[in-house]
Amino acid sequence: MKQILVYSDSLTWGIIPGTRKRLNFDDRWTGFMENNLNETNDKVRVIENCLNGRRTAWEDPFLPGRRGIDGIQQIIEMHSPLDLVIVALGTNDFQSMHQLNAWHSAQGVRAIINQIQKSPVEPGMPIPPVLIVVPPLIENPKGPIAPKFKGGENKIKGLAEEYEIVSTDLGCHYFDCSSVTTASLVDGIHLDKNQHHLVGAALSNIVRAVLD
Repeated sequence: MKQILVYSDSLTWGIIPGTRKRLNFDDRWTGFMENNLNETNDKVRVIENCLNGRRTAWEDPFLPGRRGIDGIQQIIEMHSPLDLVIVALGTNDFQSMHQLNAWHSAQGVRAIINQIQKSPVEPGMPIPPVLIVVPPLIENPKGPIAPKFKGGENKIKGLAEEYEIVSTDLGCHYFDCSSVTTASLVDGIHLDKNQHHLVGAALSNIVRAVLD
């Protein structure tokens, strides 16, 4: 069995835009991808480690434990051996309490990947390859979360380009969600069910090539 760890936030956790409810596993992009891969590959298991509000390298002043760089090596060690780690973070770096831009977020992802590549796995177990997933651009935040992401649509500009630089520098695989979908029109942040399916289908093709 091949194992894929997905390290992410609420966009992967599957929050239903405009609510505090969660999509079923089969409708989240992780589950949709797993099902697609299992149709044509040897058995694949997707392990979700997705925390709502998770940043790359910054604290949430209101909720503890949201720094993505903290504990990532232990998480890799817990689930090893791994065949792939997918890092899908960034959106929460652009919450209104942070004065960050795309370059800052990319440096946060760089720091996380540096930690992954130095993880203390057991002897003989490989350090897994990494796939960086760029979240869709923030678009006019709406609803109850609008104040939390006020101005985020401007701060996130250029994120795909900055993440691609990190991917090239560190020898990672790369995928930009904006190549297949926008953010939900309901809240301008998350993904609707059909958008999860689009991302999951596109990532299936990339992951299949990596695993093969």
